[in-house]
Amino acid sequence: MSAAISPTTGQAYGVQRVCAVWEQPRSSFYERKQRARTPNRSLRRRGPKPRISDEALLTHIRWDLEHTPFQGEGHRKVWGRLRIRDGIRVARKRVLRLMREHHLLSPHRSRKPQGMKHDRQITTEAPNVMWGTDGARVWTLEDGWVWIFSAVEHWNAECMGWHVCKIGNRFAALEPIAIGLMREYGSVHPDVARGLSIRMDHGSQYLSDHFQKQLQYWGITPSFGFIEQPETNGVAERFNRTLKEQVIHGRVFQNLEEVRQAVAEFVERYNREWRLEKLGFLSPLEAKENRGLREAA
Repeated sequence: MSAAISPTTGQAYGVQRVCAVWEQPRSSFYERKQRARTPNRSLRRRGPKPRISDEALLTHIRWDLEHTPFQGEGHRKVWGRLRIRDGIRVARKRVLRLMREHHLLSPHRSRKPQGMKHDRQITTEAPNVMWGTDGARVWTLEDGWVWIFSAVEHWNAECMGWHVCKIGNRFAALEPIAIGLMREYGSVHPDVARGLSIRMDHGSQYLSDHFQKQLQYWGITPSFGFIEQPETNGVAERFNRTLKEQVIHGRVFQNLEEVRQAVAEFVERYNREWRLEKLGFLSPLEAKENRGLREAA
């Protein structure tokens, strides 16, 4: 900033007037002036020195985030706990700045792992010990969203029953299980499936009184997957993924009937030809037939 001379007074304009015209704070003028006088001086935080350094404050912030039992908290909660609990009285915006610079704000923090509540083993050593059931939705041009429900054997991943419908309620969710019972046990009489468990998630269909009482009528024991651990219903989930990859994705369905036809063709082909590594690359039906031959011998 060079000094300019007023043509009327013949004197240099004052700093206050020049800064007001340029809409710049005088502190910036004096800072640049001081920097020009001492170009090699180290840049330090302006103003009074805080009682706690950024490095020490960051350590307290990290400790607080690691020990809080809650998820998704922002800088205000951290600032409040430091202020009330630890007696660290700093500006809230300073906490925000440090958390932003070190990617500690809630959008950047992943959820804390809760630990596995199961041993990762959900397959069974024999058939009719546990089936898994789950539902999926598919969009159609004429009928909108339609539901696909399935029941899958945990032992050989065979699809025991399936059902395609418009309304995915508790009655529809029971259909693939009833179909599987007819195929495997030959009836849906009381206690027909005593000793069988059904693995499912916490969907409203499966939590309903009607669904649970019907399982009890058949002698089936309900087995719920762990919350936030979908792998505990992984057999049914994996079947749905295969179904979507092979039939649903990349195809536009006109109506419910087209979905029903596509699922019927897939299930028949899947049970007969889909080879799984855990079965020694046999298909579900081949593994079932081999077990029947060994038991007969």
